[in-house]
This record gives sequence, C-alpha cells and structure tokens, in this order.
Amino acid sequence: MAQVVEEWYKQMPIITRSYLTAAIVTTIGCSLEIISPYNLYLNPKLVVKQYEVWRLITNFLYFRKMDLDFLFHMFFLARYCKLLEENSFRGRTADFFYMLLFGATVLTGIVLIGGMIPYVSESFAKIIFLSNSLTFMMVYVWSKQNPFIHMSFLGLFTFTAAYLPWVLLGFSVLVGASAWVDLLGMIAGHAYFFLEDVYPRMTGRRPLRTPQFIKAMFAEEAVVVVRNNPNMRFAAPLQEEAAHQD
Repeated sequence: MAQVVEEWYKQMPIITRSYLTAAIVTTIGCSLEIISPYNLYLNPKLVVKQYEVWRLITNFLYFRKMDLDFLFHMFFLARYCKLLEENSFRGRTADFFYMLLFGATVLTGIVLIGGMIPYVSESFAKIIFLSNSLTFMMVYVWSKQNPFIHMSFLGLFTFTAAYLPWVLLGFSVLVGASAWVDLLGMIAGHAYFFLEDVYPRMTGRRPLRTPQFIKAMFAEEAVVVVRNNPNMRFAAPLQEEAAHQD
C-alpha cells in the first residue's frame, strides 16, 4: 500500500506535487501546534505595517483543522490540479503557475477591496484563509474546459462537468459551510477563463501572457502533436530491406 501511494505521489506533476505537499505539511504542522495559524492568516495591516509579506502566500496553504472537510479539499486539490497540469497545461508548467498566481492575486484583491465596502466588510473580514477558494477556482476552470464530461455525485445523480461548481456549492451550503469561500473561487476562475479562453477568441488578443521571467523558472517539456496524413510514407525497416537484398 505504501509503495502504491509513493508511486502515485512521484507521478504527480511538479506544481501539483509541490502545492499538495506544502498544504499537507502546513495543515499537519498547525494541528500538532508546531506552527501557529496566527502567523499564517491574511492580515493586510501586518503585511503593510510589519512587512509580514509571507502571509500573502501562507494563507493559501492552510486548510483549517484536519477533518472530513480537509480530506474533501485535499481530494479536489490533488485531482483537479493534476488534471489541469497534465492535460490543459501539458508542457506549459509556467502557464499553469501563472494561472495560480493570477487566481491568488484576484482572490486577495477581492478580499481586500471587499473589506473596505460598507455592509459587506464584516463578511470579508472573516475570510482570512483563501486555500479553499483557490482549490475551488481550479475546479471551476477545469469544468469550463471540460463541460461535457459526465459525472456522478455520491452516486445520487449524474450531471455534466459544466455544473460541477454549482453542485459543490450547493453541497457546501447543505453541510453548513460558508458559500462565500466557494463563490470567491468561482469569481476568480471565471475571470481567468474569460481572459484566457473567451476574450482571445473575441478579439484575437491574449491579455494573460505569461511573463518571460516566470517561463525562465521552468524547463518546458516539448509536446509533439501527431496528425494523420494519408500521403505520408514510411521507409521499410532495415531488417526487411536486408531480407529483400538477400
């Protein structure tokens, strides 16, 4: 069993493996009281006045206490982060990293701006960890890029992937979780999907081009696309040629 888990872990692409490892280590560290969540949560005042800039990153790594909800989000993180990186972003690790960076920036901006708006500021002030929202963003982007895949929810009913975010949102409401967290992920995911997939088709311009310094951080894999060509001819194997000569 341990060998199977080890192989599964090693076969994960680099971004998925790194994020999943950081999330599990951080959450376990907090559960064992090795790390204090008070040093990780998003606090704009401490970031600006005390220069605790690490909070802009660490709030995406802590998934609260280790319970069923934690396992639920680890499953979605491992599954949909991996699916995106291996399929939609295959050979484009830098682009995938940039997508996560864009999502994290949008989520942070929404919380900061929302905290300054009357009547809703209290709701946004309660959102101090955005890890669940970033995971939900990945689910949303995957569902938009694979809308016709048939899925089943706990064996109760089937639906297409386009409705997956809404099904999960409804489930969160049923179990008493905050809908704000999932809604933020959907907003960030839709912003990315629109700017990366919809807007370029409408205008021919791509506003979310990955910066060169981010591309320089990753060694991109060469992806070869093979198309069938009826006029293509292949040389005979060397052994067959030698047999004909004899």
